[in-house]
Amino acid sequence: MQIGKKDILWNYTATFFKIASAILLFPFILRMMSSETVGIWNIFMTITSFISLLDFGFNPSFTRNITYVFSGVRILKSKGFSSIDIEDKEIDYGLLKGLIKAMKWFYLRVAAILFLILISIGTFYIYFILKTYKESHSEIYISWILLIIINTYSLYTLYYDSLLQGKGLIKRSKQIVVIGQVVYLVIAAILIMLGFNLVAIVSAQALSVIIVRFLSYRIFFTTFLKQALNKAISHTRKEILEAIYPNAMKLGFTSLGGFLVQKSAIIIGSLYLSLSEIASYGITMQLIAVVSGLAGIYISTYIPKISQLRVEQNSNSIKEIYLKGQIVLFSTFIIGSISLLIFGKWSLNLIGSQTQLMPFTILLLALVVSFIETNLSIAGGILLTKNEVPFFKASLISGASIVIGLLIAFQFTNIGLLCLVLVPMIVDLFYQAWKWPWEVKKEFNISLMDYNNATFDFLNTFRK
Repeated sequence: MQIGKKDILWNYTATFFKIASAILLFPFILRMMSSETVGIWNIFMTITSFISLLDFGFNPSFTRNITYVFSGVRILKSKGFSSIDIEDKEIDYGLLKGLIKAMKWFYLRVAAILFLILISIGTFYIYFILKTYKESHSEIYISWILLIIINTYSLYTLYYDSLLQGKGLIKRSKQIVVIGQVVYLVIAAILIMLGFNLVAIVSAQALSVIIVRFLSYRIFFTTFLKQALNKAISHTRKEILEAIYPNAMKLGFTSLGGFLVQKSAIIIGSLYLSLSEIASYGITMQLIAVVSGLAGIYISTYIPKISQLRVEQNSNSIKEIYLKGQIVLFSTFIIGSISLLIFGKWSLNLIGSQTQLMPFTILLLALVVSFIETNLSIAGGILLTKNEVPFFKASLISGASIVIGLLIAFQFTNIGLLCLVLVPMIVDLFYQAWKWPWEVKKEFNISLMDYNNATFDFLNTFRK
């Protein structure tokens, strides 16, 4: 598996479009929509992010095992992985066929569960939120139904992401994402200008998802691969899922904890704060998400490669990738944070936004929280390539602590928006912020001198 500069650059481009797509629409959204509608939009986006929880850790587990198969592994294990003969990396197409069937079986059922949750509990939640909404309720409900349909389809076909990433088709998969996001941006902008508001955004999302899935199928299922799969005798679904299930469930609980850490603020906050304040928080966090997303790209690009290096027992190469990822993390956050603190408010005023950023002090604290969470997420991703999930209990405890902390803070204080930032920061600093980065540094025996050497090597690499 070869991953190089082009893969990284395409990942940067795709991640920028994916995370910043909402920001690129700001000139249209913030000028054409009221602050209340922007608040509803942010709630929609948070609910959409909740959908990843129903995957319950199977997507990264499927991706990792796809990588193992394409690396030559012939037996999947519930913990750890089988070593391979470097000279014999023939692909077991029967194992791959069974893995694909297992993914389809799993996501069909998860998508059905998602549909039932959104159409019932989700609709009731939207009804509750709209009690104070002064504009057209019918527009929101139409957008909501469209959102349910497209996200159900997107979850059902999520296994395409695992196939492309697991096979190491990083550049191709990111090119597809860019195409999908460009379609989304163009269609959404046109429809917003025509006055369709939230319906415009959800309709554009639907077209984008359909195009991305179509192209993903064409890229992965080549004529040769389809012929090889047709001839192969599939491993049983039970065998595949029994190997993947234990760590996937642990990762699922970790994802639940991560969701509570990152997204519970806006869900709980919407019960105590005005839609205008939620809009301010949501817009600010979207801008910060661009910085954190770009900061984590280097490592995320190499995760399939790191999984392969684990199988090959090449710790030195993993250490080198992690160190370079740390350099990208720090430099991106420094540049991005300074830019947002200085130019963020000015930029929104320039486009005539009806929604503003959070106050300067809260914005600064939010950037610190985002850095902490991105850093521990990167470390967690490295540890996860060992096909072990050491952090699932800690993640759940942190998530529950944040939910409880937010409820207490809103109930017994009047600091408002500050609660949404201060509570997660305190909980993170207590354990997870230092624990998992320390585990990575301990595993690879990383010293300060290693950081210095990696910085010089990294700069020299990009000068060539």
